[in-house]
Formats: sequence, structure tokens, C-alpha cells
Amino acid sequence: MSKKKTTQEHINKIIEFRQAIHNNGFGNQRDALIEILDAISLTGAISSFPLLSLSKSFQRQWHSLYKAIERGKVKDSWLSHHLAQQVHQEGIQYFSLDGTAWPRPRARTMDDRQYVYHPTAAVNGGSICIGYPYSLLDWVPEAHSSWSLSVSVKRIPSQMTAGEMGIAQIKELSENRANLQDVLDIVAADGKYGNAKFLRPLQGQRCGIAVRFRRDRVLYQAPEQPEKRERGRPRKHGKRFAFKEPDTWETPDEVITLEHEKLGQVKLERWNNLHGKNDTDVPVDVIRASIHLERDKPPKPIWIAWQAPEDIPENLVVNTKTIWQAYVHRWPVEPGIRFRKQRLGWNTPQFQHKETGDRWTWLVALAVWMLFLARPIVEDHPLPWQKPQSKLTPQRVQQSLPLIFPQFGSPARKPKVRGKPPGWPKGRRRTPKQRFKVVKKQPATA
Repeated sequence: MSKKKTTQEHINKIIEFRQAIHNNGFGNQRDALIEILDAISLTGAISSFPLLSLSKSFQRQWHSLYKAIERGKVKDSWLSHHLAQQVHQEGIQYFSLDGTAWPRPRARTMDDRQYVYHPTAAVNGGSICIGYPYSLLDWVPEAHSSWSLSVSVKRIPSQMTAGEMGIAQIKELSENRANLQDVLDIVAADGKYGNAKFLRPLQGQRCGIAVRFRRDRVLYQAPEQPEKRERGRPRKHGKRFAFKEPDTWETPDEVITLEHEKLGQVKLERWNNLHGKNDTDVPVDVIRASIHLERDKPPKPIWIAWQAPEDIPENLVVNTKTIWQAYVHRWPVEPGIRFRKQRLGWNTPQFQHKETGDRWTWLVALAVWMLFLARPIVEDHPLPWQKPQSKLTPQRVQQSLPLIFPQFGSPARKPKVRGKPPGWPKGRRRTPKQRFKVVKKQPATA
């Protein structure tokens, strides 16, 4: 296949992607919303929200930005289903579940603000801020890159925990990809989700779960079955298995050693069928990953719990190496979130309603998808102080996208010229907005 034909196929794919989002993903103000999406993708580091109106792709006036975000409609359920279908539909696909915060410490007129984790770079800066927490379920196509593509982005209300929202997102992903036969989705998560409360509702799903456990966990093996039936209640626990006490470890069911291109030698030890003291109904396989780096202080071992899906396709092999790779695929989410905040201006606008922030969050996530789809046909144009790249990062694609963007066209209709609005009626009083207190969540009960 010729290079020209391949390029045209990628261009057609991007056109179809943008057309589908314009027609089905957006409701009210769809023309302005698709132009805002284009402006996000083409603009460099977004330091001000009104500056997007100066983009060549935005044909409207600056105040139409706010009008589109405030009055527009983004169909998040349809977008989640559509983006889940854009993920590769064969083999093992890796996803990552993580959370981040949108700080809004001074927005007293916005309700349902919470105390969120948001460390600052200041010397005396704290790690707790007031704002809105978001839960992201991202597809990670490559382990060692900054590409992470959201299939679900949801703001966590104060009535829910991050774990409950993550459970809902994973179940939605399983439903959206239930029609696929030769594919297995694996979701990796950090230690915040490493508990039975998170794993129990996900039993029987088509997604495998690889989640990190704390280093102070104590688990138990399955009880040995007696030769003769004994009187009384059957035993629930077998031998004790404490992560900090190597004496309690039995001989691993599997031990393998891998050579990692960046981490060096990695030793994986696996124990099957372990459970917590009060979680006999949630058995997991535990993997201890020891990274051997030549440092004065080598990294501490990583404990990963694996909950297998309900059904694994016959043509796919899920072993200890696969589970470790799933957890390694979780790491690109961090630079991916940083790219959205620093380059795409995710936290830049100061909107007056939390629902407006949700729409803007979806537009930023869709911009990353558009950059990813354009990566195969974009040529690297580094700045004089930049080194050439063989595998383009999101920033490099955004840097070169304006050169080929005219080939995509725009599904948006040209704006109609309207008269000057009358403005605020003379003598009409302005009603002060209601102030809300910060919601403080109660500590979770065991």
C-alpha cells in the first residue's frame, strides 16, 4: 500500500471521527463546540480561555466561547461508548484508572466543592486543596510514552467515593465492549483502589483487574481441606501471609525474571488464591515485583493483586508477565494528565458552574484523541532547541498539526451575523449569587 493512500485513509478516519462527534456527541451549540475542540488541538500552551477565540479554526466572537460551554450539551454516555469502540478490538488492551483534581479554592458560589489532594510546587505548600475530584479511565496504547486516551471522564460528587465511581466506569466499559470476541481488557489501578470493597463488585466482569496493594497488607491462604469431615464450622483461613514478614511466605507458585529496557532486571514472584481476613469471597493472586536497580537505595518491591475476568478468549495468554505489563501501562497516565493541564489548559478556565467544567473536561479529552489519530500522518517539526523524535509525543503532534489541519475541513456551519444584544436592562438589580460551604466527607467505615 502506497504512503499516499495510507495517509488519505488516516485523514478520512479523522474526518469521520470529528463528524460523528459533531452529529451525535454534541447537542446544543454543536457547531461552536466542535470549533472549540479544534482550537484546543491547534493552540499551543493555553494560558487563557478567551485566547481560543483567536484561533483560525474558531469563526465566532470571543463571547461565543462562554455561550457554547455554558449552554451546550455534551452526551457523555454516547461519547464513552463511541470512544470505547475506537480502542483496538483484538488482543490484550490495557487501561488505567486514576484520579486527579481541579482546584477551585476561591469559587465560593459553586456547590459541592470538596477537599482534594493537589500537591503544589511551593516549598511550604500543602497537598490539600479545595476543588473538584475527577476520575479518569484511560486507554494506554503504549507502555513508555505520554499517550493516555480517556474513554470515561467523570467528576466525583461528594456522595460518592473514588472507588465507587471507578467501579461504575469499569462496568460501563465492559458493557460498551461486550460485543467484542477476540479481545481482553485489563484495568490497572494504584493503591487507592487496592481493597476488597473495590474488587468485590467487579467479580464476573469481562475486564481483568490489576491493582496495587499496600506493603503492610496481611492476607491468608485458602484453608486446607481435611481428609475426614470435622465437627463444627469449616475453617475460613489457611496460613497467614504478611507482606512485611518473609517468614510467612510459602514457596511461590511461580517465579520469573524479566529484563526491562528502563527498569533493568525485574523479578516476579506469584502466589495464587489469597484473601483478606474479612474477604474470603474475594480471592486474588498476588505478585511481588522486585526491581533491581544499581542505586544506593533500591526501590521497594511492588505488590500487585490480580483478579481474573469471567472469561478469557482461547487465543490469548494471560500469565504473570502479562499482569506486570498491565501495571506498567498505568504509568503513562501521569504525564498524560500533566499534558492536559499544562498544554491544553484543563484547569485554566474559571467557570461559574461545575457542569460547565464537565463539558470543558470532555473537550480536552477529545482533543487528545484527535492528536492521537493524527500522529501517524504528522511529520515532526521540532523547534530549533528541540531534538527530533521518532515516536511523537502529544506536544509534538500538537506543534505540527496546523500544517495538515486544513485537509480535515470542518463539520460546523458558518455562524450567522446577528444584531447587537440589548444588554442588561437599565435599573434592573443584580441578585447576589448563593454561597456554598465546602463539603467535608466523612471517613470511610471498614
